[in-house]
Amino acid sequence: MHHFDEIFEIAAARHGGPDALEQKLGKPKTPGELAALPEDRWLATITKCVFQAGFNWKVIEAKWDGFEEAFDGFDVGRCAFMDDKKFDSLLQDTRIVRNGTKIASVRDNAAFLMELREEGGAGKVLGGWPSTDYVGLLAMLGKRGSRLGGTTAQYAMRFAGRDSFILSRDVVARLVAEGVVDKAPTSKRAMAAVQQAFNTWMQESGRSLTEISRVLAMSL
Repeated sequence: MHHFDEIFEIAAARHGGPDALEQKLGKPKTPGELAALPEDRWLATITKCVFQAGFNWKVIEAKWDGFEEAFDGFDVGRCAFMDDKKFDSLLQDTRIVRNGTKIASVRDNAAFLMELREEGGAGKVLGGWPSTDYVGLLAMLGKRGSRLGGTTAQYAMRFAGRDSFILSRDVVARLVAEGVVDKAPTSKRAMAAVQQAFNTWMQESGRSLTEISRVLAMSL
């Protein structure tokens, strides 16, 4: 496995040099900023990523104002206690993508966020989870959340601003090239290997998961 500096050099050579690459990396929000992120924004971000999965992202983006209106600004209490009448009306609501299982996920994920209140709140739990155990956070989201498997939770955490990696095609290709995995990781063992590689690169570079993930993606 290459030292992170070597991978950074590869990416920099392909993206206009070190300074140009730095401009493209972006940084995650601080734990304090994430703790202050309102519940409705966590639910909105999660919902957008759930609906984008398997759909043209531009379609969801174009309808997003309608989603905000239809789901009452993603008020967690209202969404969690959505009754059958509200659910049925959403199935007919042209402001949103009318997918029943994904609409149901909004209710389920709102209930999940309410559960997190007893653990300190979504901002503290999701935003404060150690980056050195990011795969543990993903596993928890996959188990307790709704339709948050695969890369959906990864994108939700990235778009919320928390420190994260996304196992995109390019990131996986770099991980394969580095001998970390031999294919897209799905097993606990493979995900543990991915976490260990990222932890090593964090130690070598002092950078966040977010920055490292972006560098890996741009190294190909």
